[in-house]
Amino acid sequence: MSKARLVISAVVVEGRSVGEVSAAYRVARSWIYELLARYRAEGEVAFEPRARRPRHQPTAIPAATAELIIRLRGELAGQGLDAGPHTIAWHLAQQHQLTVSAATIWRTLKRAGLIVSEPKKKPKSAYVSFAAEQPNQMWQTDFTHYRLTGSDGSPSADVEILTFLDDHSRYALSVSCHRTVTGPAVVAAFRQAVADQGIPASVLSDNGMVFTTRFAGGRAGRDSLNGFQAELRRLGVVQKHSKPNHPTTCGKVERFQQTLKKWLKAQPRQPATIAELQTLCASFVGYYNNRRPHRSLDRRTPAAAYQARPKAAPPASPVDHQPQTRVRRDLVDTGGTITLRHSGRLHHIGVGRTHARTPILMLINGLDIHIIHATTGQIIRELTLNPAVDYQARGATKPRQTLP
Repeated sequence: MSKARLVISAVVVEGRSVGEVSAAYRVARSWIYELLARYRAEGEVAFEPRARRPRHQPTAIPAATAELIIRLRGELAGQGLDAGPHTIAWHLAQQHQLTVSAATIWRTLKRAGLIVSEPKKKPKSAYVSFAAEQPNQMWQTDFTHYRLTGSDGSPSADVEILTFLDDHSRYALSVSCHRTVTGPAVVAAFRQAVADQGIPASVLSDNGMVFTTRFAGGRAGRDSLNGFQAELRRLGVVQKHSKPNHPTTCGKVERFQQTLKKWLKAQPRQPATIAELQTLCASFVGYYNNRRPHRSLDRRTPAAAYQARPKAAPPASPVDHQPQTRVRRDLVDTGGTITLRHSGRLHHIGVGRTHARTPILMLINGLDIHIIHATTGQIIRELTLNPAVDYQARGATKPRQTLP
């Protein structure tokens, strides 16, 4: 039994005085008188819990502002755009000249049932955040998938979207659509981004084969450079990689792709071709870079943050421009040739059928190649690789000699 019922029972049923009951239950007389008046007016309803909210809230936002908040939430979410409290607060200030705190907006959305709790979501303190200090100090790159839609509305071909993003400003440098992202496509997109925005100091990516051969099958693959690696080395750009199974290292470009795909899926007309998808992506990039406020940039746009500071450049070290030197073991095939991958392109080098199945060592210094008999140490062939030619035919060779 609640204390209120005990007090009423003591006064009304037992006939004890208010002063005696007040002393016995250690409650104020005023509270007992208030409770008695409520009991006589309402009966048993007087014992039900009552809201403690004040009857008047002079600092509460007007009902019209609350309705505007809910409407903005629906409009932004319907367009596939960010619709969080901070974004709504920015739109209220910029478009309606209303200053409302993010906490007030959150409570308004919560009362309207528009906030979904995520108890399993990690707190922000669980992540280590890093951002480059200057534009072009580091670019992040990655690609993601998107499903085209057929003329009848059914799912169609799966295509891929390649992105280059500036780590400091989150500025989308390049967003291109492809049937499949290949090594040459990555090089072409990177070169176009460099032509538009300058050479970055470093590039961060995952370990996809279009970005690096560090996990390629076989030693020959790991010891060679693909086209993207060769391009970075030519420009003196430092290449960085995330650890396997650690996508949060490339979290900025991953988050951008999530935002892009959410916006794409919200469009009333879904793309049926790569060209249509590219047009939609270009439209989103223009909005994202120039008109969308970014929370991590103090509500500045990525374009404003990208232009606010001087751009970084590759480290001015001659070591970065030295050719790659490596040693490779191989076996001459039955046709008298061996293969070598340079800048992502596979070349065939002729050494003669007389050397078929011969174990060899290849001493590679950039384009200069020495092919040596692995057993006798005899130089079989010396050549300068022509990157424009697939088959490196046998020509005039230097006199054979034996290494000491």
